[in-house]
Amino acid sequence: MSHTEFAPGLMVRGVNPPLRLADYRLAAFDMDSTLINLECVDEIASAVGKKAEVAAITEAAMRGEIADYKESLRQRVALLRGVPVSAMQAIYDERLQLNPGVATFVAACQAAGLKTLLVSGGFTFFTDRVRDRLKLDFARSNVLEIEGDTLTGRMVDQAWGDIVDGEEKRRTLLQTCEQLGITPGQAIAVGDGANDLPMMGVAGLSVAYHAKPAVRAQAQVSIEQGGMDRLLELLR
Repeated sequence: MSHTEFAPGLMVRGVNPPLRLADYRLAAFDMDSTLINLECVDEIASAVGKKAEVAAITEAAMRGEIADYKESLRQRVALLRGVPVSAMQAIYDERLQLNPGVATFVAACQAAGLKTLLVSGGFTFFTDRVRDRLKLDFARSNVLEIEGDTLTGRMVDQAWGDIVDGEEKRRTLLQTCEQLGITPGQAIAVGDGANDLPMMGVAGLSVAYHAKPAVRAQAQVSIEQGGMDRLLELLR
């Protein structure tokens, strides 16, 4: 089934808008390049002059060209060894911005009674701040190991596992639904990269936001122009 253009730059497939936002109970979001305007791992790498090297791996991973996402992330994080925590704070303060329409769409979800989940292959240093800024209910991401005030180039295992990859995103969405006593069909999942496809595949509504071609092709809704608040053209 191919996409049809519901409005300029807003593609739909297999859904008949308008949908009711209040029919959903959970909205799950990827962070990097979805809720925010950058890929945090690439930006951190710029602090040690390795941005091009790391960004090339990130791009391949997001396009779905790397089979082992966890290994690709370990490789990238290893290149971050020696980055001071102050450099991450500077990225947050000076460069990180919410993408257009994100605050509006998240507020609309909250007003309609949905719970909100941030699930990211990024890092708690950024996800915790974005979670608090948007008042999201849940967040899961990776922990960078810090010794003194610098990154070691490793990540820290957590109670649920080691690294948030596509499978962990899917599992987190399903666990959160179970915790809330809802079905996955009552969840909306928004992402842009190949590692978002597993959670998008189990959600009741899958949304690609300025996404990679493989992700746009599989999502029920693809936002290709404008901000995330364009979803409100479909969801009343």
